[in-house]
Amino acid sequence: MNKIYELLIESGMWKSVLSGLLVTLKISALSVLFGTILGAGICRLRMSRFRVLSRAAGFYIAVLRGMPVLMLLMMMYYVVFARSDMEADIIAVITFSLNSSAYFAELMRSALLASDKGQAEAARTLGFSRIQAFFLVTLPQAVDIARPVYESTVVNLIQWTSVVGYVTITDLTRVINTASSRTMQPVIMICLGMLLYLGIAYLVKAIFCFTGKKKTNRLKGVKNEE
Repeated sequence: MNKIYELLIESGMWKSVLSGLLVTLKISALSVLFGTILGAGICRLRMSRFRVLSRAAGFYIAVLRGMPVLMLLMMMYYVVFARSDMEADIIAVITFSLNSSAYFAELMRSALLASDKGQAEAARTLGFSRIQAFFLVTLPQAVDIARPVYESTVVNLIQWTSVVGYVTITDLTRVINTASSRTMQPVIMICLGMLLYLGIAYLVKAIFCFTGKKKTNRLKGVKNEE
């Protein structure tokens, strides 16, 4: 414990670790947000009745899911935005948003296809419009179906961001790597990094558990009122 205290507190290394952690969280959160929004749009195109749009979305999903995220990141940074003044953090967010959108789109499509069509048809017979039936009946079912896989995909995305150091971003992994070299204590620093990533994963799990329980309690309250 004394050694850890010396490495992190007395040397001020904790400030660098915290800074890198915040960068990782920022890139991850923005990538999840924009990736989900973009994924919803791609999912809509993938389920379109127009074959051209559906196939184009399918091609997008196949390419992005089949391309290593590190190769995509390097291509975006060193080729696509090489001559721009865009910051590396923004390029990373764009890259991970594109990559994750392909996974989110296919996840959403699978969840929608697995939802009970009978309930949506019943809602239509009761006078609900197509849009109302979708948002009030189909979408809640799809969210419940997709929740476990969506949670795993978000955790995987956070782990994927560990490669952003290849494009000069000082994230958590790069800070840990640099600190390992400077302090000559790779075991301690790598274990610290692993614990921090593990903590983020469990934080995501806690958020999903909290929202799930909150929804369950709300439904129980509605049933009790009835």
